[in-house]
Amino acid sequence: MEKRRKLRPIVLSAALALLLLIGVGGWHWWQNRATFTTPAPASSSEPIPGPVLKPLTGAAVPTGSTLKEQLEPLVVGTVLGKNVSVSVVDLRSGKVLYERDPTNTVIPASNTKLVTAAAVLATRGAAYRITTTAVAGANPGEVVLVGAGDATLAVDGEGFYAGAARLDQLAEQIKKSLGTTKPTKVIVDGSLYSGPVLGPAWEANANEEGYTSKITALMIDGAREDPKDQETPFDRYSDPELAAGQALAKLLGVPNSAVSRGTAPAASGTAAPSASAPIAPGAQLGAVKSAPMLRQLEQMLGHSDNTLAEALARQVALAKGKPASFEGAAEAVEQVLTELGLPVGQFDLADGAGYSTQNQLSPNVLTGLMTRAADGKHAGLADLFNLLPVAGWSGSLDYRFAKPEAASGLGVVRAKSGTLQKVNSISGVVQTADGGLLAFAVLAENVPTWQYPAQDALDRIVAKIASCGCS
Repeated sequence: MEKRRKLRPIVLSAALALLLLIGVGGWHWWQNRATFTTPAPASSSEPIPGPVLKPLTGAAVPTGSTLKEQLEPLVVGTVLGKNVSVSVVDLRSGKVLYERDPTNTVIPASNTKLVTAAAVLATRGAAYRITTTAVAGANPGEVVLVGAGDATLAVDGEGFYAGAARLDQLAEQIKKSLGTTKPTKVIVDGSLYSGPVLGPAWEANANEEGYTSKITALMIDGAREDPKDQETPFDRYSDPELAAGQALAKLLGVPNSAVSRGTAPAASGTAAPSASAPIAPGAQLGAVKSAPMLRQLEQMLGHSDNTLAEALARQVALAKGKPASFEGAAEAVEQVLTELGLPVGQFDLADGAGYSTQNQLSPNVLTGLMTRAADGKHAGLADLFNLLPVAGWSGSLDYRFAKPEAASGLGVVRAKSGTLQKVNSISGVVQTADGGLLAFAVLAENVPTWQYPAQDALDRIVAKIASCGCS
């Protein structure tokens, strides 16, 4: 969970902005990235992302002894407490440069989202879009809105998420398909998901607290009541599916009293509706597509969006043929980690967002994941680095590394932070002062201080890695 401050601009020098655009060290960020605009109602092709990284050359090879000398005083005997687990790995060689209890499994908080993002890239891929459909109900004028797990679905062009599919465009398709038949009822079908709507070890009123919502297959704006509100915690709908149905009903001129739950009729195989033929139950009336996974993952990681993380984890479950539930998603993500050769026994997942205190990850798993994303053998993972917030610049790191003792991390650290009660973490990649490119994971559990001193301590550790003359 991340308590995100209100979004605000960060002014950096032109040199830093250029550095972020061209990458750091030997990085080669994808130059022909697709521009994600609001997708059209009809299906459209999406370019397949190209390679993100090229081999690093000309940088010094770091040594572990120097790094250990510099990090130990910042890791041991600090406000982070006694249970601090660390892994630092050279991304070019896979060589371990510094570690402290690297196989220790601890609560990772929102660092879990890194694992979820990687699993989505490895299964659905960067270009995949979620399609939300409307079909004809059993009786004339009935419209069934079928949830496909798109948490970013918006009512109109003023939605919370960039590039979201829109109900107003779906409504226009429905009206055209119905022709002279007037819409009389909206039925919401959220049957794609199964199991509890709140995750293991979540607070019973988690959706009321606003850092996440109930996790349902159909919702608008991540179940936020006001999509224009950009500051956490958010006011969330108590019933996300009915709220989405009511939004569509309003667009169709149907009263809220005519919105109910149900399931879509099985399609009969009848041809698409036409003026000369009745509309068969189950016939598709319209469809809208989400932004590609790459864009959704960027928003999920950038702002540590718990609801979106859970929706995307269920996409992994669906891709792996498992139930779209908390349990099914956790099993599917763990299957991906196993297939990637990450150490079995060092991960045990309960949800996709890291909101649950039942999640367990080791630093080894996180740095191992980033090593695989950089090794050129797992092309689907390469975009992971593009998605991470940049220190002092974007997302949940926009206000981090602000103090002088951590300023060396500004602009050269890409990472995901994590915060729960007595849990603080940060994992990502950093270019060192002498040109090394390192992956790091620092996970602290049973932290005796409050959130911000702990975050400052983590920033100092990562900044020291950035400033290290480790050659």
